[in-house]
Amino acid sequence: MDRWWRFKVRGLDCQNEVRLIKEVLVPLIGDEQRLSFQPKHGFLDVDVDSGIGVEAVIEAVSTTGMIAELITADAFTEDKAEADSCSSCSGEPVPAQQTLPDRPDSVIFKIHGMDCGDEVAVLKREVGPVVGLGNLSFDLINGRMSVVGTSDAVHHAGILKAVERAGMRAELWKDGKNSAGAQGEQRRRRIQAALTIGSGVLVATGFAIHVRASGLAAVLHESLARETHPPLLAMLAYSLAILSAVRYVAPKAILAARRLRPDMNLLMIVAVAGALGIGQWFEAATVAFFFALALALEAWSLGRARRAVAALMDIAPDTARIRDAAGVEKDVPVADVAVGTQVIVPPGGKIPLDGRVVAGTSAVDQAPITGESVPVTVTHGATVFAGTINGMGAIEIVTTRPASDTTLARIVRMVGEAQSKRAPTEQWVERFARIYTPVVMLLALAVFLVPPLLLGGSWAAWFYQALVLLVIACPCALVISTPVSIVAGLTGAAKQGVLVKGGIHLEMPARITAIAMDKTGTLTLGRPKVVELVPLGGRDELELLAIAAAIEARSEHPIARAILDAAAGRGVDVVPAKAVTALPGKGVVGTIGGREAWVGSPGYLGERLGGARDDALTLQLHRIAVAGLTGIIVGEAASVVGLIAVGDAVRPEARQVVAQLHELGIAQIVMLTGDSRAPAQAIGRDTGIDEVHAELLPEQKVEAIERLVAQHGLVAMVGDGVNDAPAMARSGLGIAMGAIGSDAAIETADIALMQDDLSRLPWLIRHSRATLAVIRQNIGFSLAIKLVFAGLTLLGMASLWGAIAADVGASLLVVLNGMRLVGRGERVQ
Repeated sequence: MDRWWRFKVRGLDCQNEVRLIKEVLVPLIGDEQRLSFQPKHGFLDVDVDSGIGVEAVIEAVSTTGMIAELITADAFTEDKAEADSCSSCSGEPVPAQQTLPDRPDSVIFKIHGMDCGDEVAVLKREVGPVVGLGNLSFDLINGRMSVVGTSDAVHHAGILKAVERAGMRAELWKDGKNSAGAQGEQRRRRIQAALTIGSGVLVATGFAIHVRASGLAAVLHESLARETHPPLLAMLAYSLAILSAVRYVAPKAILAARRLRPDMNLLMIVAVAGALGIGQWFEAATVAFFFALALALEAWSLGRARRAVAALMDIAPDTARIRDAAGVEKDVPVADVAVGTQVIVPPGGKIPLDGRVVAGTSAVDQAPITGESVPVTVTHGATVFAGTINGMGAIEIVTTRPASDTTLARIVRMVGEAQSKRAPTEQWVERFARIYTPVVMLLALAVFLVPPLLLGGSWAAWFYQALVLLVIACPCALVISTPVSIVAGLTGAAKQGVLVKGGIHLEMPARITAIAMDKTGTLTLGRPKVVELVPLGGRDELELLAIAAAIEARSEHPIARAILDAAAGRGVDVVPAKAVTALPGKGVVGTIGGREAWVGSPGYLGERLGGARDDALTLQLHRIAVAGLTGIIVGEAASVVGLIAVGDAVRPEARQVVAQLHELGIAQIVMLTGDSRAPAQAIGRDTGIDEVHAELLPEQKVEAIERLVAQHGLVAMVGDGVNDAPAMARSGLGIAMGAIGSDAAIETADIALMQDDLSRLPWLIRHSRATLAVIRQNIGFSLAIKLVFAGLTLLGMASLWGAIAADVGASLLVVLNGMRLVGRGERVQ
């Protein structure tokens, strides 16, 4: 019988969280047997005699991103045998004191050729019957497929064959050992890009030859009357253009035809074949080129995202300087550093692993992980993260996570996991194609056979009408209508400083109902700014600034830069102080005109005043803190010259942008930030934000996004940092502030505001709605033309020439209508 403290841990619901908590608690208590878990109920039990206090447990658990709360004020006694039985993620009893395995029966495959939701759907159809659909999961951004229950080699062979039937290739995934496959995939992408470019060049060449041989008027006449064919050289160029464009499309179309599942690939092939059948060589080549271009751009965009996610880990250093049991310091790879190892972080160095400070004081730039706009002072017991940047003080930490499970590593994993939860929306034309193509083929066959067989009609006459139906049903205008409008919409957005990574992302802003925004770098400028000067003791503002700027003249600290910028803006002549000394975690001391001067934090004030209390000064500091600002104290010797309030500057356009978003019908605008609550709430009030959620770690931002998705459906996330990347990936639409955004955030996001102009956000929503309207117009017009001629054909009143004119005219009109989006600017609302 043992005595236990019981904690309710928010986020503890499966074996992965059990493993994380063990990694941070076992080094503190020294014995895994003093811990017990019940993940099914979210309970963590800690032996009272473990030597660790309640607060230490809560603090250690918080480093995992979970929150522990003591639910028994007094220790309780429980039968150990009963306490040790708990449920894992699968619901089966698992001994709490054993290391829970990470799904040993789960195997991960690298899938070459899986670039979009279509390939995922095909894999589900082919691999699902082999392993069970419920055992499959996909990570699209990393090109991986996970299968549960595939431990034997025979089963692996069946999976590999099923993937081959889907037109792709699979290999077992091994961290760091898939380079050969990756090189093969890159080679395929290069070939695809070269063929697409070649197709476009050949289309242009064929058209030039055609026009030169016959004249533009004659070419247009041929397009309408179809009385002659293009010159032989032009036909050759068009043929090569089509073959280049369909190199990676034809196999998928053949597979769709064999499986009797028509898709956009088959629709494109039918369109090209139909155009060739009626002698429209230029039209066939153009349709093939546009479709190949869309596929190449989609694959390129996903490849960029994959490389960016892999580059995330470069933020953290590869080696760590450790101190072994004998007190010897040495540099070792971070992968070899065990949990509980003492690591030395020099001034200005990057922190290699998540850990807890055990010696030293410094200021750490945690913006890549927590979103803090200014460096955070860390001292004994503080938590630090891999990839953050140490300031001017040397610190020593004890690692709390291995390299594979740092907060940064988990961000990388969350990006992939969140991306896999986002099944791409299938465009309406693709869904329509599943019905449209076979119905048209069957209808044309019926027009050819039924009247002669049942009504005694002429075989020749109804064969002609069937040909007319196939010509007008050729889906060239329908196929072109969406990609032309999308390309035009993307070009128009780029001209306005908005980079949109694909058609589906251009359509989504029109449908969003809620927006989540980061604070630092999104609603604010992402850099400290002097907001208020409070001179004391008869001094004025310029004198206060002059003293502070002299002390900070040679510092690169963000707050120092803010003070120097303010001094320059007011024309203060800054003379650098002498004998300047930095006091890590406290302030800076120097000499000005033979007198000692200093700039420090509120915590340094008591030391300078010898413990004396100044109530008026305390009230001023409290007022500044309540306003969400950082108070900097400037003094000479033992007297205070004044206070400088520093805060993250709000973007000038932020309040107007929030108001415009509300006018556009956005139901809820929420701030998600890792910054402190006071400044977050102050900026929320200033900008008109509906809700403010502060002091969030990356995983907590993801949880907040998931709650918004449950409430509102399609949600957009606007951010700029690495810490925003998982939330962007989990949201329906990720929007990055481009110029100051991290590479990870920009690449993970679907849309980047390249000029860091937040006012582009409401413009983007209006532009998206205009693009959707044009797409609907084009599709509606294309279908209407086809329906009219289909009816005339069934009545025997249509002519081949009329069908040809309608087909070409429809294609031309949808192209011209879509191209209107290129010049769309702010004048169009």
